[in-house]
Order: sequence, then structure tokens, then C-alpha cells
Amino acid sequence: GATVLSPVLPLGAWGAMQTGIRYALRHGYRQVVTIDADGQHEPACIPVLLAAARSHDVVIGAFPQRGSRLRRIAWRYFRAITGFGIDDLTSGFRCYNRAACEVLAADEATLLDYQDLGVLLMLRHAGLEIAEVPVAMYPRATGPSRIFASWSRVARYMAESTLLCLARWHPKHHLSR
Repeated sequence: GATVLSPVLPLGAWGAMQTGIRYALRHGYRQVVTIDADGQHEPACIPVLLAAARSHDVVIGAFPQRGSRLRRIAWRYFRAITGFGIDDLTSGFRCYNRAACEVLAADEATLLDYQDLGVLLMLRHAGLEIAEVPVAMYPRATGPSRIFASWSRVARYMAESTLLCLARWHPKHHLSR
């Protein structure tokens, strides 16, 4: 019963998500739930996201225990430079309301290479409220992590994400903590 979108060209993870978000907007959907294709996310937890989405623009399904020690150090670093109080910054299990979808369907959002932090920064800049709820997650069932496949990719991710965070840095997000 699912509608499957088959792009003509490979779009990457974010391009595919943005295509789905644009489809949802064109067809009048009020919310979009994103789920990674690696088997980590438990679809039975979708009602938890939807319940929290009644009072928030964006809800992240979080399971911070899934991260390795190094990943948790990276999250702590990114929380420090962004001012986010979110534990699981890289979770792809999210619910976006229509206002958030409109931000993410914009041309500016197309330029994101790593959607996790970039998306959150854009949504916060748009004044949208972001919340996090605990959910169950499983170990990755299929495929390697695109980011954590090698130390050179980790270094590139850290450098690019740091530049993105610093470019979007605003004192009010750090002074209000």
C-alpha cells in the first residue's frame, strides 16, 4: 500500500528524503515521519513521535545509548557549538509538521550534504520548536554507515559539520541555555 518514489538519478539519503517531503507537501500531508533504511528504527514507536508532535514542530526519536564512545564525544562537541540540548543529534527517526516540511523543501535545504545537524540548524533558524522523545532502536541491520565507514570520512564529516555549525552560530542560542 505504500507509494514508492523512484528518482531518475541517484539523490543520496538527503535528496531522497527531500523528495519525499516535497511529495507530501504537494499532496497536502500535515506531517512527515522519516525513518532510516538500515533497520535501526522501530515503526511501532511512530505513535510516540506523533503524540509529541501535537505540541512541537519537529520531534526526534532518540536512543543516545546506541552511539559509541567516540560518537557520544562528537555529539557533546556539536551540542557545545550549536547550543542544542538534544541528546541524539544524528537520529533519522523524526516527525516534521507542515511548517518544518516547507523549510526543508526549500532550495537552501537542497545544499545540505549531511542532513542531521544542517536540518536542525535550519529549523531552529526558522523559529520552529524541536523536541526529542525516547524510542527503541536496534543495531544497524543493513549496510555500513556512510559517515563512519573510515577515519577519513569521519574527519570530513566533523570538519564540514563544524563549518556548517559555525556559519549558523547565533549568540542567543548559547546565552539562553
